[in-house]
Amino acid sequence: MPELPDVVVYIEALERRVIGRTLDRVRLLSPFVLRTAVPSVSSVEGRRVAALRRVGKRIVLELEGELFLVLHLMVAGRLRWLSPGTKPPGRITLAVFEFADGSLAFTEAGTKRRASLHLVQGEAAVRAFDAGGLEVLEADLTAFAARLRSENHTLKRALADPRLFSGIGNAYSDEILHRARLSPVAMTSALDDQAVARLFEATRTTLADWTNRLRAGVGAAFPEKVTAFRDGMAVHGRFGKPCPVCGAPVQRIRYAENETNYCARCQTGGRVLADRALSRLLHKSWPRNIDELE
Repeated sequence: MPELPDVVVYIEALERRVIGRTLDRVRLLSPFVLRTAVPSVSSVEGRRVAALRRVGKRIVLELEGELFLVLHLMVAGRLRWLSPGTKPPGRITLAVFEFADGSLAFTEAGTKRRASLHLVQGEAAVRAFDAGGLEVLEADLTAFAARLRSENHTLKRALADPRLFSGIGNAYSDEILHRARLSPVAMTSALDDQAVARLFEATRTTLADWTNRLRAGVGAAFPEKVTAFRDGMAVHGRFGKPCPVCGAPVQRIRYAENETNYCARCQTGGRVLADRALSRLLHKSWPRNIDELE
């Protein structure tokens, strides 16, 4: 799922293309993408785009008359900018927003159709999409610590909870915890002040660094390769590959459709955390320490 750095870079690319431009037409190519009935989609046609913003992991286009298009990409949703006359990608296109000098295609790979579009009116309706997560890049250590300790969860769950922190998901939480040298299964209530400060700094640095890296990679173009698995990531999506800090093989915990990646040597004192599927299968043969794997 595109997270804060990806969404910010999407918005910046869109701002260069649609701010002040008139949205001529909205074409809905999937009957499932639009999740609202009022106002009607035709009500935004012919209106100028006034601003864009991020709400968590959502992208919001504000049009004249306090009308807002709210796009949630979910896991497989992506945006593509098409030059005039270019046909949108076949079956994966959910909606097309047409402007005089180009079109924005809202696409989604796969068949699950989780990505969504809402059309709402008024600021109060937009605020309803905000889960209340703290914007870490705008917060200080005191606010971060208070939010982190407001509920007792594992660090991985806390960072990715949109009610606690805004814009962070599976990928960047892995990177943050590796940079902070903290276990993904450590409990928030167990962290001392020094560890909380380290996590705060790692969160801010990771999000800012990756936003800058993605921004530099895109330049004046439109983001084309938006993915949760990027070259240069320390642990996320790198199971079995060497940790860039210590060289130990990156480990994982698999659950449902996600997995947590971490370095046992850097983050858990060498302890290999139980994988819900594989550790049950291996029982006593499951390695307890990273050194048993080398």
